[in-house]
Amino acid sequence: MMSFLAAYHPLIDLLLLNCGCAFGQYIVLRAGAFSIANAGLTSIGAYTAAILATRYGIGLGGTLLCSTAVGLVVAILLSLPLARLRGVYQAIATLAFVQIVLTLALYAEGLTGGALGLNAIPKLVGTPTLLICVLAVFYLMAALDRTRLGQAFDAIRQDEIVAATLGVQIASTQVVAFALSGAISGLFGGLIALHTYSIDPNQFGFPMLVSLLAMVVLGGRRSIYGPIVGATILTLLPEIARPLSDNRTLVHGIMLILIIVFLPRGVVDSLRGLSFRKPRRLQQGVASDVPSA
Repeated sequence: MMSFLAAYHPLIDLLLLNCGCAFGQYIVLRAGAFSIANAGLTSIGAYTAAILATRYGIGLGGTLLCSTAVGLVVAILLSLPLARLRGVYQAIATLAFVQIVLTLALYAEGLTGGALGLNAIPKLVGTPTLLICVLAVFYLMAALDRTRLGQAFDAIRQDEIVAATLGVQIASTQVVAFALSGAISGLFGGLIALHTYSIDPNQFGFPMLVSLLAMVVLGGRRSIYGPIVGATILTLLPEIARPLSDNRTLVHGIMLILIIVFLPRGVVDSLRGLSFRKPRRLQQGVASDVPSA
């Protein structure tokens, strides 16, 4: 058992990081906002933590707190203009945001190290810290399900007009969703920086954007288990099919298309739908067997 954990220890850490980043993407999609800004927010959190740790010697708690706070503030500022946009226009605007962040990381060499990135980052994060953070975010998502805010997210995702007639404040509710998404992305960006020794702009580009979106769409954006299932499948897939590991972005894109076409609700939500249908079919079968008086 110990040898198994030692052999797959890096993969377990990668899975935990992917689960956390997927939760950041999940919360905005659940609230009905088509945002793909999480790669940029994760990048901001990572660079914040790396700069504080390498240049100012700040410890684990301080760096993660700052990366979470910076992600939250940037997400709130980003959500203000996005509140006026819908659908594909939100996607285009958030894609532009990611590109702006990557451009700044690439050309602000004095601060970010440019194309070479930041190296010799102290490794302050191990598997226990990653597991605690993932469990904490999962608990937050589960608690959110039982609140009026979680119900408001679901109402907006299903139909904004109906949600508005029920008294849901669309703009302010989505600002809260962006804030939560930014905080989670900033936190796990900081964890990435403090776990991998070095970061560079290429880590947070288009491949990460596609991967995060694929994880949530594959797993399902209605259930809190969706991001975990999607992250697990897409993290383990390159290990199962190693010849495809160099074409990870292509595989994620193809899987995203297939899931949208054949399982538009995602794996978890589709399985839950099937489980709910079976009892109804059994009830209908029993009712048809009962002789009428």
